[in-house]
Amino acid sequence: MNTQLLRLNFTFERDPAIDAWFQAHPGELGALARRWFQLMRQCGDEVRELFHDGCPVACFGDVPFAYVNVFTAHVNVGFFQGASLPDPARLLQGSGKRMRHLKLRPGTPANSAALTALIQTAYSDIKSRAENG
Repeated sequence: MNTQLLRLNFTFERDPAIDAWFQAHPGELGALARRWFQLMRQCGDEVRELFHDGCPVACFGDVPFAYVNVFTAHVNVGFFQGASLPDPARLLQGSGKRMRHLKLRPGTPANSAALTALIQTAYSDIKSRAENG
């Protein structure tokens, strides 16, 4: 298990900047991002959040595990340790050393069960990494 974890300062139980960001992203894309970020917020009592690199980020304490971002025609749901997550539905994209994401588009059905499992697994994984090194 990788012991070098990204840590972000100034996480909040609820960051007002994120709520403002969602208000600035109305419509279908904003609704998609809001839906999945809300699930991230509900992963556990230790979930904190912050606005980082232009998008909402969910953290276990100060260690990020997932994010959402809105683009012109899609929403990214990303995972900071996504390269090591089990992904039996093969949803994740990317070739970086650690991060992976998936793209959601309005009108295109998402594999909700698989994405929900990825979010919960990402949270459990980062919690274990943070607590156990």
